[in-house]
Amino acid sequence: MKKTSILLLAAAAFTTAHAAPATFQTIKQINAGALNVGYVDEGPANGPVVILLHGWPYDIYSYIDVVPMLTKAGYRVIVPYLRGYGTTRFLDPHALRNGQPAALARDIVDLMDALKIDKATLAGYDWGARTADIVAALWPQRVNGLVSVSGYLIGSQQAGKQPLPPAAELQWWYQFYFATERGRLGYEKNHHDFAKLIWQTASPKWRFDDATYDRSAAALDNPDHVAVTIYNYRWRMGLERGEAKYDALEAKLATAPPISVPTITMEGDANGAPHPEPAAYAQRFTGKYKHETISGGIGHNLPQEAPRAFADAVIEVGRL
Repeated sequence: MKKTSILLLAAAAFTTAHAAPATFQTIKQINAGALNVGYVDEGPANGPVVILLHGWPYDIYSYIDVVPMLTKAGYRVIVPYLRGYGTTRFLDPHALRNGQPAALARDIVDLMDALKIDKATLAGYDWGARTADIVAALWPQRVNGLVSVSGYLIGSQQAGKQPLPPAAELQWWYQFYFATERGRLGYEKNHHDFAKLIWQTASPKWRFDDATYDRSAAALDNPDHVAVTIYNYRWRMGLERGEAKYDALEAKLATAPPISVPTITMEGDANGAPHPEPAAYAQRFTGKYKHETISGGIGHNLPQEAPRAFADAVIEVGRL
């Protein structure tokens, strides 16, 4: 083989090995409630709907491999950027950049209304799982099934006041950091590196590369991201009151309402983020229910680390 051919082959191999990670080809926008929401919408328009919800500090690319698996199975898949991420924006420039849980859940119901989706399967992890849990608890008539990583994540400000054992408090170090002005300024200045640290500690065995991280980190450059993030964690500690229009919803959530829709909860065997044990929340699910622990060093961002297992759970929950 000629030297030139060898060099060309080597160059091609290098290019393939260092190719940019896949992206969603089209991000749509729609006005829904308080937001103009950026979202992915793939699969057959008349297929059963699945809404996939990402967490903090991640984005829609947690589902880059899950989406084609579900569309191939006949589902219409919606993946929205949550408030404070990507191309999602507040319609009112003066609106409070509120990150309280009930607000995020209301966003998803508003999105379903805007898209004229009566019912959907909801699936998520981290903030996305909490949001899906809340919608399933408060609006069960809108939910066909639920897939929730780390299970039942509905909480309240009252519950948040209760001290935890020292090891558990240590895991929430960033929540205490965000309670300070130093923390707000630090996250504003360093959110790219801060979020990468969270990825590493929450999924200690996941060997993601810089290109994969940077693809998602771009969503954190949203002008509202820092404000929504800080509000969320300060609300949990009772340092932000929340908006009065959500008081009735939060009062219901403070009772730890059961979830009656068919549900599969999931956990990775190497989740380094704070999370409850499955036995602690199983009784909260009063309908058809199953729990799955995914082995293989799977961390907090389960759908991106184990996409096949996550997609299979979404498909299976419809058969429970």
